Amino acid sequence: MSATARKTAPLPEDIRAAKGGTPLVSLTAYTTPMARMMDGHCDFVLVGDSVGMVLHGLPSTLGVTMEMMIMHGQAVARGLDKSMLVIDMPFGSYEENPAQAFRNAARIMRETGAVAVKLEGGQHMAETIAFLVARGIPVMAHIGLTPQSINTLGGYKVQGRDDQAATLLADALAVSEAGAFSVVLEKIPAVLADQITADIPIPTIGIGASAGCDGQILVVDDMLGLFTTFKPKFVKRYAEFGAAGEEAIKAYAEEVRARSFPASEHTFADKAPGK
Repeated sequence: MSATARKTAPLPEDIRAAKGGTPLVSLTAYTTPMARMMDGHCDFVLVGDSVGMVLHGLPSTLGVTMEMMIMHGQAVARGLDKSMLVIDMPFGSYEENPAQAFRNAARIMRETGAVAVKLEGGQHMAETIAFLVARGIPVMAHIGLTPQSINTLGGYKVQGRDDQAATLLADALAVSEAGAFSVVLEKIPAVLADQITADIPIPTIGIGASAGCDGQILVVDDMLGLFTTFKPKFVKRYAEFGAAGEEAIKAYAEEVRARSFPASEHTFADKAPGK
């Protein structure tokens, strides 16, 4: 390929082939402008069901619907050209049985142009993952802290400590053997994340896991300081756009009340220039 050739978006097989190489980069996105900012900098962009908390003010991801995921998926797709698009399957859209999962995954891909879906769960979702993959739907798995299961996990706790480690190792092997092309490891001990990364043939994508994972993902509004309701320990703030935005809004409000905005340069004369 020439140095000037246009870069094309990776496919799931490219993500799988990155195992053990240069770490994969990913962020979540929910809007076209944000997708445009990260296009090409990320190997894949995830439309996460975190959109429910980040943009819609929901207390968890459980209230997110198929319609919400499709709407935000379509918006993000319009902003991507060089990064692969993956979309979360929302709670209740895939757990009932593999046939339900296929119908909803196919709808997401058909209506958004996504090339893969992500779903939560380990050993108990292996049959569903295999069913989807056999029917042409690439699947990114997600184990460890699975936010759609917070009511059974007892909240947003670290997973995989002590006697839970063997279960998570079995989960990772199960989703890999079922055909997932990668797996997200969320909020698990670093030592366990490194062990899973070494033991399975597909890339691990860490979020609150380990720098030794095959890639990393963060919620973009967390790392930019736009979502300020809470800050997980595993988040590094690369900017404080939320604070800067609030200061800008405060300055605007003060200028409007003082009638210093709009100024003459922001208004129009009764005649066009030169007439």
